[in-house]
Amino acid sequence: MSNRMNMRCRTLVFRNSDENFEDGLAIAADIISKGGTVAFPTETVYGLGADALNADAVHKIFKAKGRPADNPLIVHIANIHQCIELAEEIPADAMKLMEKFWPGPLTLILKAKDVVPDVTTGGLYTVGLRMPDNPVALELIRRSDTPIAAPSANTSGSPSPTTADHVIHDLDGKIDAILDGGPTQIGLESTVVDMTDKIPTILRPGQVSVEDIKECVGDVRIGYRDRTLEEGEVARSPGMKYTHYSPKTKVILIEGNIKDVHKAMTEIVSDCHREGERVGLFVTEETAKIVNADEIYSLGKREVPSQAARSIFMGLRHLDSTNIDLIIVDGTLNKEGIGAAVFNRLRKAADRIINA
Repeated sequence: MSNRMNMRCRTLVFRNSDENFEDGLAIAADIISKGGTVAFPTETVYGLGADALNADAVHKIFKAKGRPADNPLIVHIANIHQCIELAEEIPADAMKLMEKFWPGPLTLILKAKDVVPDVTTGGLYTVGLRMPDNPVALELIRRSDTPIAAPSANTSGSPSPTTADHVIHDLDGKIDAILDGGPTQIGLESTVVDMTDKIPTILRPGQVSVEDIKECVGDVRIGYRDRTLEEGEVARSPGMKYTHYSPKTKVILIEGNIKDVHKAMTEIVSDCHREGERVGLFVTEETAKIVNADEIYSLGKREVPSQAARSIFMGLRHLDSTNIDLIIVDGTLNKEGIGAAVFNRLRKAADRIINA
């Protein structure tokens, strides 16, 4: 199969543009069943999957990514029956959320049954479950006949992958196979909600917003912060404890009113140029018309944060590849809805945050 030779190492790549993609799906499912690792697309980002119930297989995920062992994984399922097999109990509110948002970008934290190994849960008594809204992902789970544990398919701490090429860049030769299903639709990881208490707690923001969850189940708590946890704090969800989403290039996020943000950007660009440094801007379309630099990547329109969600990781990766010394990110984006999730990721990616 020619597409199996698309990489310079042992990793196999199966692209959905190839006639034999169905054969690739079958091979990928067999790899999962035999304890291997496969990167696959979801509607959010690409995941790096292994049999969630096979501790040895899950350890391979941590090794490939360089991921800390106390960082729990999300388990992807294809039907409610798998949820019943993995969760000790399913509260009524959890079932309401499943019925409304599954398949989709929502992860629910539930009490885990003993069948789920500690390596998958990060040593916790809980497990994160979600049903992805992507035909390739669902078919892989069905054909593998097992739930699939899958964090994002990138080097731990770097920007999440939204294309198969991002996965190739980070994990070539470190995993068994990649299913290329094209660019992801949303571009931002799932919302995570802890359902183990009477009042649901949002541990990570995503496309399913606080307002969406309140409308479905009533009161909710906010359990996340736009920074990483301190040493000794327990990560109840992926994305809480360790550095995430960061390119190698230094990142400055500037927030505040539009006029002051533009002024601060212009001053920093000028200072960098005086020092002989090149600057990249990751900014809204509106800001790009006012502030200039050596490289510019668009976040999309200021009032359409869903465009920023699709471009955030693509943009950080692109600017990181352009031989610049600094990335300046535009903090004038609308923070409502998925905009809150975008800022959560940008603040964690930033080396410095300026309030202009």
